[in-house]
Amino acid sequence: MQIMETKKKKWTTTKVIAVGYVLVIVIGTILLMLPVSVRNHEPASFMDAWFTATSATCVTGLVTHDTYTYWSSFGQGVLLVLIQIGGMGFMTIAISALTFTRKKIGLSQRLVMQESVAAPQVAGVVRMSRLILVGTVLCEGLGAVLLSFYYVPRLGPGKGIYFSVFHSVSAFCNAGIDLMGYYEPSSSLITASDSYLVGITIAALILVGGIGFLVWEDVKRWKWHISRYRLHSKIVLTAALILVAGGTLLMFLFEYGKPSMEGKNLGEQLLCSFFQAVTPRTAGFNTMDLNQLTDSSQMLMVCLMFVGGSPGSTAGGIKTTTITILILTIWTEFKKRKDVELFKRRVEGEIIRHAACILMLYGSLVLVASMFICAVEGIGSKEVIFEVVSALCT
Repeated sequence: MQIMETKKKKWTTTKVIAVGYVLVIVIGTILLMLPVSVRNHEPASFMDAWFTATSATCVTGLVTHDTYTYWSSFGQGVLLVLIQIGGMGFMTIAISALTFTRKKIGLSQRLVMQESVAAPQVAGVVRMSRLILVGTVLCEGLGAVLLSFYYVPRLGPGKGIYFSVFHSVSAFCNAGIDLMGYYEPSSSLITASDSYLVGITIAALILVGGIGFLVWEDVKRWKWHISRYRLHSKIVLTAALILVAGGTLLMFLFEYGKPSMEGKNLGEQLLCSFFQAVTPRTAGFNTMDLNQLTDSSQMLMVCLMFVGGSPGSTAGGIKTTTITILILTIWTEFKKRKDVELFKRRVEGEIIRHAACILMLYGSLVLVASMFICAVEGIGSKEVIFEVVSALCT
């Protein structure tokens, strides 16, 4: 009996989540390697299938082939499922399914759910899983309806609705994988850069998915009474507003009058600047040719990607809460104050240590991976750092 208990203790919540995602990626890889997943019915290589399945599940957005022209409808369907699982979290989906069957949720499942969505406590995680499921369906459904006004007139009812659903799910889950290769391979959303409907809808889905499920809970509970929100939600919303506003302004200034803005009126330039300020932090879409961006804009995108979204969301990066705590710590040192305070609340030393560790780990991974790729492939450091940060943080 003691031996069995010892073995069970080895399966921590972190291990369960890690193994779960590995299994999802393995299944996705196997399905993508089937001939039916590829348009020309020639089986995809293991590397292509594995890379794409990993990218979709981890909602990174990097691909080895244009999604529309290379993968068949079946393959695209597999990617869509992987994106949804990766965005919501497989434990959220599993627990939501169990609640609908009215089966009892044990403590171990609740602990894993708490870890997967970064909930502050075990109590209420089942209720949160229902909120995540319902909120996801509503947001993705509304996004699909709005996008259909753009795609249906251009592609017809069947393909138009399919494109609308795919891009709505991909945007909300912050995946950045698109089907716009139908117009031009590997063009992302550049062909729709003049559409306010597409730009604002996709950006809104990215932001809602990237603020985190804990913020959803506060919004649902307290509505517009922001003063009653938990400290986490206040930090997330403030940081998101500053990053979007500041990113939009800088992107506009860096690209104004440059080739990337050629042929666009002022409104379209502002729309593209806003979109490019939103999408690098969490998703991976683009409405501007990244190769035409100035070095300043590319550096700005690297910084936005590195920060990412918020804890317990569909986004990646070191998180807005981490960077906020670190900036406040530096400010506190400059002011020679004893405690780090935010919204009249003292930040515990343990949280500051966690934030510093996260920054060092991410920074070290970027540097080591970039040096390794530069040494092996002989590619310029600027391009490598951009791709490495994109892979790690989005």
